[in-house]
Parts: sequence; C-alpha cells; structure tokens
Amino acid sequence: MELKRVVVTGLGAITPIGNSVPDYWDSLLKGVSGAADITRFDHSRFKTHFACEVKGYDWKDYFDRKDVRKYDLFAQFGLIAAEEAIADSGMNAENTDLNEVGVIWSSGIGGLATFFDEVAAFTKGDGTPRFNPFFIPKMIADITAGHISIKHGYRGPNFATVSACASSANALIDAYNYIRLGKAVAIVTGGSEAAVNESGVGGFNAMHAISTRNDDPLTGSRPFDKDRDGFVIGEGGGGLVLEELENARKRGAHIYAEFVGGGLSGDANHMTSPHPEGLGAFLSMKRAIQDAGLQLQDIDHINTHGTSTPLGDIVEPKAIVSLFGEHAYNISINSTKSMTGHLLGGAGVVEAIATVLAVHNDVVPPTINHFTDDPEIDNKLDFTFGKARKRTINAALSNTFGFGGHNASMILKKFVP
Repeated sequence: MELKRVVVTGLGAITPIGNSVPDYWDSLLKGVSGAADITRFDHSRFKTHFACEVKGYDWKDYFDRKDVRKYDLFAQFGLIAAEEAIADSGMNAENTDLNEVGVIWSSGIGGLATFFDEVAAFTKGDGTPRFNPFFIPKMIADITAGHISIKHGYRGPNFATVSACASSANALIDAYNYIRLGKAVAIVTGGSEAAVNESGVGGFNAMHAISTRNDDPLTGSRPFDKDRDGFVIGEGGGGLVLEELENARKRGAHIYAEFVGGGLSGDANHMTSPHPEGLGAFLSMKRAIQDAGLQLQDIDHINTHGTSTPLGDIVEPKAIVSLFGEHAYNISINSTKSMTGHLLGGAGVVEAIATVLAVHNDVVPPTINHFTDDPEIDNKLDFTFGKARKRTINAALSNTFGFGGHNASMILKKFVP
C-alpha cells in the first residue's frame, strides 16, 4: 500500500505567552517568560504561588453566554486554538469533503476545574444531589473533539487520546497515521489543558513535581540548569490542521512543513520517573526517525520535553547522545517550556507548532533561564541558551513524555514539492 504524504496547513494556539500563533511565535523568539503569580485562586496557602496562565483571557471575546455554560476552560482553549488553525488552513465545505475530515483532540486531565467545583459545592450542601446537568460532558477529556466536530460538521474519525503529558503528541501522531493510511483527507488535531486551579496545583505540590521558586517566578522554569526545582504548570492549547498532500495542493493551501514520522514507546519503569538511562526516549526518537525514512545525521533540531525536573532533564540529553553519537553535538536543542511552562496534555502540540515554525523559518527559539551548568548533563550539547539562533533546519524532532512512561516523538521536515 502506498502511504499518503501528510502536510501541515493550519496552526492555532492560545498560550501563556501569546493568544494567537503570531503572538506566541514572537514571544518565543524574544525569550519571554509566561510565569507570574497565580490569579485564578488564592494561592497563599499553597507551596507554589505562580504558574504560566493564559494572559488577558475573557471568554466573552469568543463565546456567547448560552454556549460557554457547556465548556470547561480546557474545552474553551481547545475550541479557540482549533478555530484559528482551521481559519489559517482555509479549509471549508467548498474545497474539502467534510465527511473526510476528522478531529483527534486530547487532554491529559480534562475538566479538572469543573470536577473540583461540582464536588466542592456538593460537600458544602445538605447532601441533596444538585449537580449541573453539564457536569459530566464538561468534565470528560474527549468532549473538545466532539465540540469541534459539531461546530464545523466534520464527520471523519473523531476521538481523544489520553497519555498524560504526551497526550497531544499522541493525537498528532494518530492523525498523521490516519491520513497517510487514507482514512481521512484532513484532521484537526491538538490538545488543551486548564489545570491551574486548587486541585491541579495542590496535587502537583503533593508530588513535589512543580517549582516553588516563589521569589522569582519569571525564572522558575529552568530546563537543564543545575538549580532547577521542578516544572512550572501552564495552561492553554494548540491545534494543527494535518492534510493529505494532494488535497492541500488541489485547494492551493499554504504548506508550513511536512509531517514525516512518529515514534512511540513505553518506559516500563515507574509511575512518574523516566527510565534512568532514557531507554524510552531513545526508542521513541529512533522509531520516529525510522518511520520517516531518515538518517540520524538528517536531524538538525530537537525541541526537547525539557520540563525543568531534576531527573527528566538528565535522562533526555543522555538518550540524545546515546542515539545520535557525535552528531548529537551538531543538533540545535531547546526547551520552549522555559518560556511557556508545562501545558501538560497541551504541551506536545504547542511545542510541535514551535517546531513547525522553526523548520519553516530556519530559526531555533531559545532556552531561557540558564544560569549554572549541571555536571550531570553533557554540556557540550547545544541547548540554544539565551537567545534564538538562525540556522538551516531541514528536519526536526519534537519530544513529549508523560507520567506512566508514555513517550512520543514527532518529525517535521521542510516541505519539498
């Protein structure tokens, strides 16, 4: 069977450093940190007082009151990102068969705020069950894919992927596979998350997973720095329109890049800690490169998972050196989480957008907040510390890993007709 070529024709994002793709990309290149004191709830009794929240967000700018009652914040972010991606792609009922367009949209946690609010209200009451009729559909992680499909009339494959922080990377890889197998001509794919609330921050605090650098939030996310103390929780979402090449050509779509490979693996090691030798990361990257039909030396850039956690930031560079050997030192590596924080289930797609634009524009966004080298990390690697760098990028990897040992690696390549 001849596999179809898959290209990226639309991008959408709402992030802690920009509420649209142009604003997000501009902030990445400028090295803007999205961290600040939490505004969504009273954080005074929590160990962590800061997060990477979406700035200046007002639902009234996007939804009417009747509809927004049905949407948890994670779904609002997803609908906004998908809308921008679809508009950017120019895809519509006149130039594409909507029966052949799917939606694969993810969330690692789903409607956490809705769940928390409904249960809290019940426990404060007299025991009489008075739940919002939208409670269940607002909470479930698959609902954004359904809302996008309903709004736009897409009747192709429609589901959600859930693999913790790898969720949206899994969604993109699934979409890529469905299209190249001829199961759809286009898929709106991505993910969104909104866990900056009492239960989200409190839960990650209990795990000692997130930074407590309350005196200096802007530098809280410090990937690969010796003094990193955990990730900074973020929120938002991103979307891509992936499309079969011939359909994109037929309707004259703008093509940002070609999606050429996806690799998946399991650490089979620990509930929350990565494999100590980076075996899962090694396998997912190797499988993505094999899937793309590329050689190791073809990779110019890697957008790492790079969360700013003590163990993860040691293991991923170790896996890169183990896989690429000497070529590892020719690769421009970065972590955009140094700016956006960690969007959990939305991380993979937001970082894939950064990777697509890096390939498209031949520029690597920086890794900010590096102050002290960690002797446990190979510092001969080029982490693009401090500022963006221009270089030719023909092919790039984007890594995303999740609790449970879920690993996903994607390869984006410069489009050649």
